Amino acid sequence: MKLTISRADLMRALSHVQSVVERRNTIPILSNVRLQAKEGSLSLSATDMDLEINETVSASVQVVGSTTAPAHTLHDIVRKLPEAGSVEMILEGAGAMMTVKSGRSTFKLSCLPVSDFPELGRGDMDVNFSVPAASMRDLIDKTRFAMSADETRYYLNGIYVHAAKHNGVSVMRAVATDGHRLARFQMPLPEGAEKMPGVIIPRKTVAELRKLLEEAADNVRVSLSENKIRFAVDHIEMTSKLIDGTFPDYEKVIPNDNNKVVEVDPKVFSGAIDRVSTISSEKTRAVKIAINGKGMTLSAQSPDAGSATEEIEINNDNVSLEIGFNSRYLLDITQQIDSDGCRMSLADGTGPTILQDSSDESALYVLMPLRV
Repeated sequence: MKLTISRADLMRALSHVQSVVERRNTIPILSNVRLQAKEGSLSLSATDMDLEINETVSASVQVVGSTTAPAHTLHDIVRKLPEAGSVEMILEGAGAMMTVKSGRSTFKLSCLPVSDFPELGRGDMDVNFSVPAASMRDLIDKTRFAMSADETRYYLNGIYVHAAKHNGVSVMRAVATDGHRLARFQMPLPEGAEKMPGVIIPRKTVAELRKLLEEAADNVRVSLSENKIRFAVDHIEMTSKLIDGTFPDYEKVIPNDNNKVVEVDPKVFSGAIDRVSTISSEKTRAVKIAINGKGMTLSAQSPDAGSATEEIEINNDNVSLEIGFNSRYLLDITQQIDSDGCRMSLADGTGPTILQDSSDESALYVLMPLRV
């Protein structure tokens, strides 16, 4: 194998694929990135056995071939090379060592056989459809903060995506919950997704996909089977195993009889929550909300730090009640609301509260109260 490639192109591709590689690996080949030089291009692949990223970039290939090299080491080398330069990669002899040259710098890296590299991305997937990149970003951003990190309830450690009906219209719905809050986002069902199974996309896959979407073009191509999902973003393919578990019936968590409705400016609300919660205890992060007439009073207190209160204006139907929330959870939700109105639908001071953007019903949030 012998090729020359732009340092910038190689750096961008390595930054995408190497983030999948765990820093500590008991299986040596999983620390490596697979390099496949074909006519006019270099393909890079990395995997942790649950998630695989493949990216293809243009390169001047003199001799086709393939090898695997230490992913983080190669990334660090390329990162420290001069930005405007090019990189030459040469694999000679038995293929146990690869030479990396750029300018006056020369590195020799130990390689492992390509035959040892696991293949996650193989196999056909029955369901195929495209989603606008902007919609996929929204789907992730509006739900991922509610994913659980509790490994004992592993089936909550991701986003549940499935086809559903809303007011007689077919939608693709994404749901995440950790038991304390729930986030639901829906969009029109893409063409070709009618037979998609309900799948739970793991949190690491969600995080890596969101990074790729920062630079994405117009569409993301999605392929699905019962146990794998593949996302194709421009010249990058990411294949992931799905969480093998049953997502709970989230519809039971969404209350239907919350008839006390309050509207508040989400930016004003967020600012007040953030300021008042400075005083709240580290353990509960509790903020108390008292609604009375046209006003809302937010308060927090701590035996060590003291107390804080702030009043803000609201629009409501003369609701009068008191309720407490975890301020961090409440901020996570209010920061997702882009318009000038946040609608809170409450039943009483002890039941779950629904929060929505007043002008966009695609996202719905449910937050369990705290006793304060």
